[in-house]
Amino acid sequence: MKGLIKLIVIAIILGCLIGAILGINAPVISYTYSKYLAIAIVAALDSIFGGISSTLKGNFDFKVFVSGFFGNAILSMLLTFLGDKLNIDIYLAAIVVFVNRMFLNLTIIRKYYIEKIWTKTKEVKKID
Repeated sequence: MKGLIKLIVIAIILGCLIGAILGINAPVISYTYSKYLAIAIVAALDSIFGGISSTLKGNFDFKVFVSGFFGNAILSMLLTFLGDKLNIDIYLAAIVVFVNRMFLNLTIIRKYYIEKIWTKTKEVKKID
């Protein structure tokens, strides 16, 4: 379990570094497509936080993670496209849902580590 968490952290750091390096050298995305990319990134981040949360709970399933990662990104981009055609900002609803889920998953992650640290500090105090 600890090895998997370390691997996830290393993957996130490497992904950020590669993204930063590629981002510096990549052309600027036009305003027309920026909404699509933004909503896809938010959907992907939601899936990543959900994957970390389910790993900590002990019920991580790689198939569910991958299908959610790509499925959420594609569905959110399709909703954005439909909203553009209807001249309605539907993507805002998707952003609200994904960001809400990210905060819920972040709460689960935070509580897990707070409990883990709290338990270790209690054990250290009992030993002393």
